Amino acid sequence: MAINFNQIVDDFKHTNWKDPGTWTIAPKILVLVAVLAAIPVGAYFFIWQDQIAEIEKGLEQEENLKKDYFAKKAQAINLDLHKQQLREIDTQFGALLKQLPNKSQMDALLVDINQAGLSRGLQFELFRPGETEAAREFYSELPITVKVIGTYHDMGAFAADVGQLPRIVTLNDISIEAGKDGNLTMDATARTFRYLDEDEVAAQRKAAAGAKKGPAKK
Repeated sequence: MAINFNQIVDDFKHTNWKDPGTWTIAPKILVLVAVLAAIPVGAYFFIWQDQIAEIEKGLEQEENLKKDYFAKKAQAINLDLHKQQLREIDTQFGALLKQLPNKSQMDALLVDINQAGLSRGLQFELFRPGETEAAREFYSELPITVKVIGTYHDMGAFAADVGQLPRIVTLNDISIEAGKDGNLTMDATARTFRYLDEDEVAAQRKAAAGAKKGPAKK
């Protein structure tokens, strides 16, 4: 059956759009197609769009919950291993803490450092502990300015002896110069460390909190 396009165009030209009862088949089909197309388009913008957004949001939340679940599941599976590692860390930390003297043991440690040099035949020209300590979170550093004279072998043995002391002592900023008599002169900074007692830690935290607040307003 041939379609008369001219007739269809003529029907549209003479259609009274205000009176649907007079429409021919072509305008009716056009309006029907427009209505059928408008229904899903309108439904998308007024109903489905928000629902799709909610579904996408729910899927994203579901993915995040899955990741959180698997992460917590892995933690639960390795909980015993984590506890064992934590115990090992606590043990290691305790061992290191024992190598830090307390305030009352500092004088004995200074004597040990001095004696380590004298036992190796070194001559101390300067052994001056710092006037102030550099406080950290749970320990403090005390620098000691050292100047000794002796042979290269004796200085090496002294450094080894200091490294083997039961308390932690480090030699820093080492400078060695040759003397006219064949001996060497070594300038260095020995750093000793001690742990802070509970009162010192509390005072330090109080001072840090006060510093964050700033000076009191008058």
